[in-house]
Amino acid sequence: MEPLFGVVLVLILAVASPAHDSCTCATNKWAVCVQDGPGNCTCKLAGSDHPVDCSTLTSKCFLMKAEMIPLKEKRLWRPPHGLSDSDGLYNPDCEDSGVFKARQCNQSSTCWCVNTAGVRRTEKGGRSLSCSELVRTRWIYIELTHKRSSSAFDIPDVAKALTQLFESRYKLHRKYIAAIKYDPPLIQIRLDQNKKPRGDVDIADVAYYFEKDVHNDSMFHSNSKLTVSVNGDALAIEKLWIYYVDEKPPEFCMRQLAAGISAVVTVVLLTAGIGIAVLLILRWLRTRTYKKFECKEMREIKAPSLE
Repeated sequence: MEPLFGVVLVLILAVASPAHDSCTCATNKWAVCVQDGPGNCTCKLAGSDHPVDCSTLTSKCFLMKAEMIPLKEKRLWRPPHGLSDSDGLYNPDCEDSGVFKARQCNQSSTCWCVNTAGVRRTEKGGRSLSCSELVRTRWIYIELTHKRSSSAFDIPDVAKALTQLFESRYKLHRKYIAAIKYDPPLIQIRLDQNKKPRGDVDIADVAYYFEKDVHNDSMFHSNSKLTVSVNGDALAIEKLWIYYVDEKPPEFCMRQLAAGISAVVTVVLLTAGIGIAVLLILRWLRTRTYKKFECKEMREIKAPSLE
């Protein structure tokens, strides 16, 4: 009986082990997953009760929030050489749907308004700052350069490889890839999404996943390194820039422009004032010299008549 019981126990463990290993979120390495039944795996965002849909990309807001959680609370291993975008990283406030709240604040009570990509679009203010709406990021421009290759890439082949990458890895429909231009070694990708239909991924989430992949800090659970192949040759990405364009112009731009114009006007007025002052001083010096010379001549002329 005991040998039979041992065999049964081994079989149970053998079946349970793969089930446990498979209970992971393929599209979010920060998700915490639990096997709550045969073939049923439930995943939630680390540090919260928000459920995660592992069949698609996690929203950028939820990802940024998970990244702000102390590493020990994530119970996951981060690559020792992983890079993160610390310039734009903050602990965001997210709606239950995963989108950014229009107003974001930090612990020092400094607030600002953001777009749907979570990028600041206004001047910073206090808690009284009001953000009337969440302005949509309509276009995203991605610029990247690649390392030199042994053979030159053709423009159609580069466009095809990148389109397939965004479709297969980031689940972005090709209709949102408006254009891909290639002028070696510069590649320009323009994403255009007027509205995000239900079931489609947001271009802001795609850009964030792509940025993390390029910086070797993949958001995917497999943590697989990004590889782009063009007709069998590797396209090694070297540098990356991402620009966000909203439906409405950023509000702080006009303020900065006004400040810039004021500074230019001030410099011009100061320069003009200094120039006028120098001219007046020179004119005064010339007039003074002329009067002295005139007086000297008059004395020399009058001197003989006195004799």
